[in-house]
Amino acid sequence: MQTRRHLLLASVTALLAGCNRTRQKLIGVVPKATSHLFFVSVHAGVDKAARDLKVSVVWNGPNDETEHTRQIQIVDAMIAQKVDALAISATDERALVAPLERALQAGIPITVFDSAVNIENYVSFIGTDNYGAGVTAARTLAGLISLAGKVGMVMQKPGGASTGLRERGFEDTIEKEFPKIRIAARQFGMADRARSRAAAENILTAHPDLAGIFASSEAASIGSIQAIKSRGLSQKIKLVTFDSSEAHIEAIKDGTIDVMLVQDPFRMGYEAVKSLAEKLNGGTPARRLDLPAQMIVKSDLDKPEVKALLFPEFMKGN
Repeated sequence: MQTRRHLLLASVTALLAGCNRTRQKLIGVVPKATSHLFFVSVHAGVDKAARDLKVSVVWNGPNDETEHTRQIQIVDAMIAQKVDALAISATDERALVAPLERALQAGIPITVFDSAVNIENYVSFIGTDNYGAGVTAARTLAGLISLAGKVGMVMQKPGGASTGLRERGFEDTIEKEFPKIRIAARQFGMADRARSRAAAENILTAHPDLAGIFASSEAASIGSIQAIKSRGLSQKIKLVTFDSSEAHIEAIKDGTIDVMLVQDPFRMGYEAVKSLAEKLNGGTPARRLDLPAQMIVKSDLDKPEVKALLFPEFMKGN
């Protein structure tokens, strides 16, 4: 009887050990907002990577990227869930430091994507070269207004690392390279389309001689599009936007947007999961991967590579 018990115990132990060996690694992915189309596309890339790399993913984030407290709660819940690794786009580069330090102390490797946070011991940072994109936006808008005139900025929100870099790149370049251009007004839309529209309306009202606008995010862009269209200024105001949506595509077709700068959120999500899968398998992923923003004008819309960027896999139902 004793021998039989020992054999049974050994069999159960071996079975459990086998289950532990075959269990897929669990990667938590925390976007800074689930309501934005950008992060819907990131999610599609995350899911594709999970399928390709045979890992499990739990996706959870705040509805809006101003909800720092909610994102902190989600990170802490994932630590309690004992995820094997964590990827995050931080709502605020300072507010998320403490919870991410708790994750690191728990032995959870972290990849940061899209928007940086003030920690050092991350596995990889994967994002757009946002400062460079702001430089491109400034030079593009300057060319559209013949290197002279007043421009406005509809900005995202204070504390956002990615959009803050775009805005700084734009401001620095206008100041250094274009002495005949003045940034007449700057307003935050607080990551909200309606508030971004109000910000754009305020700028247009205060500066009837405005020549152009740079909108630094999806929400800022859509609010600016709405404000310009409502005043019938599509042919007067030059508009350079960031990110993509159905509203962006309609606006570039009808001439409201002159140039849009587009990231590759699908690839961003894919590469974030890939970096952590590689780390969990004993590899050494690249410390940093900068994905360039692509400049798109109306005549580019029929190009296959642009269609693939604007209408990623999740929109095709694949």
